[in-house]
Amino acid sequence: MTIKEILQYVKNHTSGKVKIAYVDIDGILRGKYISSKKFLNIAEKDTSFCDVIFGWDAADVAYDNGNYTGWQTGYPDAPARIDLSTFRKIPWENDLPFFLGEIISSKGAPAAVCPRQLLKKVCHDAEQMGYHPVAAQEFEWYNFSETPQSAADKGFRNLTPLTPGMFGYSVLRSALKNSFFTDLFEDLRRFDIPLEGIHTETGPGTYEAAIEYAGLITAADRATLFKTAVKEIAYRHGIMATFMAKIDETLPGCGGHVHQSLLDKTRKKNVFFDAKDKQQISPIFRQYIAGQLHCLPFILPMFAPTVNSYKRLVEGAWAPTTLTWGIDNRTVALRVLQQSATACRLETRVIGADVNPYLAMAAAIASGLYGIRHKLKLTQPAQTGNGYLETAYGVLPRTLEQATAAMKNAPLARELFGEAFTRHFTDTREWEWKQHLKTVTDWEMRRYFEII
Repeated sequence: MTIKEILQYVKNHTSGKVKIAYVDIDGILRGKYISSKKFLNIAEKDTSFCDVIFGWDAADVAYDNGNYTGWQTGYPDAPARIDLSTFRKIPWENDLPFFLGEIISSKGAPAAVCPRQLLKKVCHDAEQMGYHPVAAQEFEWYNFSETPQSAADKGFRNLTPLTPGMFGYSVLRSALKNSFFTDLFEDLRRFDIPLEGIHTETGPGTYEAAIEYAGLITAADRATLFKTAVKEIAYRHGIMATFMAKIDETLPGCGGHVHQSLLDKTRKKNVFFDAKDKQQISPIFRQYIAGQLHCLPFILPMFAPTVNSYKRLVEGAWAPTTLTWGIDNRTVALRVLQQSATACRLETRVIGADVNPYLAMAAAIASGLYGIRHKLKLTQPAQTGNGYLETAYGVLPRTLEQATAAMKNAPLARELFGEAFTRHFTDTREWEWKQHLKTVTDWEMRRYFEII
């Protein structure tokens, strides 16, 4: 639709309102309904939104270590802009018009704290180097026959899974809850989040969905909206969906793997593929892989942003722990898929479902471009066996504290993402770790209550 047609749709919608949202540092959509009249007044010019969305954590607790905003500034409104190209109709809200926005500076420039703006910067960097990045994200998540109230009443323990048992790729289980399956597939497509496929994963009530690939910004928009859309569709079926990286030490974690390729300027040739190479991967692709391997220890919080993320990154749990790569190998950090010129790509498997898709894609593409820009050599051979055993090239940081310290102290992170973003983001991850340290966990109660 043209801008004129979009604005006309808003004007004519019977609800008289529009839904808008901005993405915070944790990848959570923060938004509101506004009247169609107000929207039409701000649609083609700058607006504002409370800057507290970058001044508090996922639980709405204000940071005490932030520089962007805080009690010292009074949490004013930040300049913002609606991106009309993100227009969608929400199928489960009577095709209500929906838009994403971005935070900007007082001078109209991209705000350093805005995840979508960071990804735009990385995309611009790629285009300046002569590449057009395309990507897609796939998610695993758990579903429970609960409501927000029932889950809270149970203290988020002993929740009832949507279906019992470990039953990956189950035709039977997808038939059992087929109305939910069907609504996910069809409503997401109508919400401009087309899926390549959806199936049950290994774990009680666990699903996995792969989103169709697209240009980098569109891919991140789809991935971010996917998580909230799934939760909203689930609500309508009396279901709660969670994208936590690890819900139980006895169950597999939830990945949010990002698949990525670089096309040339014509947007027709995949520069990762080389039919003449023994492994069918080009010199540029080797540099790209080398860049991600080199950068991974210093950008890991952008792939694993929570305390819980690191409970997933353990041996033998379908998530990587070592700095490894391989061809169609699911035990390594970076999995290369090169069966054809059109589908040749890298799957970054470190990324969990709890991630902010804008930051995950920014980190993946920026670190790969780093390898190309610095012409890094991929001296490490492809791992053909168990990647968990290959520790010679390094292992991933074990905790959010370790990973955040590595990123905060790395000039490389500031080179890739800028000083202001790196400072703000690592400050928020330090805050997240400190909140965790205050908490008495169920594990501590079980281990120490009687015996100590």
